[in-house]
This record gives sequence, C-alpha cells and structure tokens, in this order.
Amino acid sequence: MALLNLNFQSEYLGGNTEITVILPDKPWKADAKAFYGSGKKYKVLWLLHGTFGDHTDWLRKSNIELYACEKDLIVVCPSGMNANYANWPIFGTGYAMYDFLFEELMPLIYGWLPASDKREDNFIAGLSMGGRGTCVYAFNHPEKFAAAAILSASPRNFETMPEKEPSMWERMSKSVANYKDMDDFLGSVENTWKIVTDKAHTGELPRLYFACGEDDMLYPSFLDFKAYAEEIGLDATFETTPGFKHEWRFWDLAIQKALQFFGLDEDGAGNPY
Repeated sequence: MALLNLNFQSEYLGGNTEITVILPDKPWKADAKAFYGSGKKYKVLWLLHGTFGDHTDWLRKSNIELYACEKDLIVVCPSGMNANYANWPIFGTGYAMYDFLFEELMPLIYGWLPASDKREDNFIAGLSMGGRGTCVYAFNHPEKFAAAAILSASPRNFETMPEKEPSMWERMSKSVANYKDMDDFLGSVENTWKIVTDKAHTGELPRLYFACGEDDMLYPSFLDFKAYAEEIGLDATFETTPGFKHEWRFWDLAIQKALQFFGLDEDGAGNPY
C-alpha cells in the first residue's frame, strides 16, 4: 500500500493537524501511467482512534495496512486529541472536531485523492472514544455512511449515567460546558442514546456493527445498550468475544470482522507484494 502522512492547517481545529491515509498501491505488473491516470475511485474507511491516541494508532498497533491492501481500500485516520469527536468552542481558540470531519476532512479527501464520495462506498469505525465518535458521526449524518462499526463502546443514557457510572460521567460531563445548559447538551449531536432511539425505525441509519470483549471494563454498559437496542427494535449486529479486554489484540481482530460486515471481503484485490 501507499502511505500518506499529511500535516495541514485546519480551519475547524484552529491550527495544524495530522492525518494518516492508506492508499491502494499499484499492482506489481500494472502500467504506472494507466494505473495512476485511470480515474478510478476507491471505497473509504474513516477510522477513529481512542482516548490518548492519534492518527498513528491504528497503523502502529494493528494490521490495518495489510487488511486495506487486501480490500483495495482507502483508510483515513484523523487525530482528534481527547475531544470525544465533539466541538469544543471553549478550548483555546476553538476546536470543532465534529464539524472537522464533514466540513473539512471529507472535502479534502474527496477533492485531492481518488476517493469515492458515494454513501455506498463510505464506512466508519472506531475503538473506545473512537467508537463513541463513530456513533456521533454515523447517527447524525447517516446519509454519509453505508455502515458503521463501534468497537468497545456503545451509546450511553446520560440521564442515568451519573448514578450508574459516576466516574465515567465525571469525564463525560465536561462536555456540558460547551452548551448553554444540560438540556441543551441532552438535545445535541452528542446524545447518541436519544438519537438512535428517534431514528431506530426511520430506515435512515447505516448498517450497525457493535463488538466488545467480554473482559472489557465497558462490557456492562455494552450489554445495557444491547438490551435497550432489542427493546426498541434497533436493527444492529452485536458480537462479543470471550477472553479479551480493552486492548489492541481485540481491536485488530474486531476490525477484520467489521470489514467483513461492511461487505469488503472480495478476493484478489490489492497488491500481494
């Protein structure tokens, strides 16, 4: 595969940011002029890191480059700091991570690279905080993605969270400062529990895949949402794997299953060398 590391000034993040992009490589015996000038557009996976990570995480800690090669897939990994993929107008001069993907990064990728902007060719996935970001992006803009994979994460009920998960709520509640008040926060793009409830039967949502290790610290909340999803009749696939915690061995396994769920399992694609 071809690997692109791009540092550019972001209007929406208020400064320089970096992304990693995996691009399909030229097959060994293909004519270079014909290959690079073909005008072909490739499918795209928007792949989000977790808390404390950055755009290099998936490349350094999983085999995503190999899997992308096998699928002839573009993979875009942004850096989102610890912002929960949300807008933080109170941070510095402003840090609009939610807006960044749709208003800046997608136009960049579609405009500069051989990436398809069709809904059926775009997929999104993330782990932990990136799983939450996947929910935020996919639930609020389902028209952008054919499918989404949420790994070691799930929507949370913010109204019961302070009592059921006080330590997690202490972290999450910092986001409330970005809004006028709690009601404004609960009505925002961040309340994925409410959004998925409202859209469960509209037919708008992309195909959804949720996966979690059974020894993961977030497994109880994963099961809570799974039960709620069944209650509201949400069409989604849930998969749990015994023996795995909140760890990269699980996420490397889960992203392979996610690619199969997306339908990216064709044989013979990519450069085998």
